[in-house]
Amino acid sequence: MLPAIRVHSRDAVEHTHLVVDGDVHLWVKAAEYFTNRKWGVDLLDHFILARVIHILGVVLWIGGMAMVTTVLLPSVRRFKSTEEQLAFFERIEHRFAWQARFTTLATGLSGFYLLAVMNGWHLYADLRFWWIHAMTFIWVVFTLMLFVLEPLVLHRWFRAQAIQAPEKTFRRIQRMHWVLLVLSLLTVAGAVAGSHGWRL
Repeated sequence: MLPAIRVHSRDAVEHTHLVVDGDVHLWVKAAEYFTNRKWGVDLLDHFILARVIHILGVVLWIGGMAMVTTVLLPSVRRFKSTEEQLAFFERIEHRFAWQARFTTLATGLSGFYLLAVMNGWHLYADLRFWWIHAMTFIWVVFTLMLFVLEPLVLHRWFRAQAIQAPEKTFRRIQRMHWVLLVLSLLTVAGAVAGSHGWRL
């Protein structure tokens, strides 16, 4: 979630302004930020759509992560045989991985689009917007895991470890998921509060 954009009127272009951190941070012309007459594109509508996609992506992504961490993994660890644990976990995780890849990609693309439209790259240099750094960090971690490490390394490693020491492996996996979930929820909380003007 990025700093709020407040537009008083589509017609009153000279009074359109960008609000960052709850204060008027930068005055801009609507013709420059939200309309592109050359291409006939209404960037304000695109901005709103991108924000909707961004928030829906976060809900599905982190919500799915919470389901895996708090419901799926504890259930898998109650299975009696290693074969049942592996079969069930890999079947569910495989289906969820594709959802996570799609939502992570949609969240990242929409987030960077929002920053580009607002010309908000300078926010990375301001520690008051630590939650933007946190969002980017969490996104990079998940993207590397989902698109690089999981298909190339983690899948084979997990299966080999689960066969040798299933209880220890699933405990380690659940611990890792809890760490990622807590960091993700803290980031979401910081983003919601920060985008509405709250500061540390």
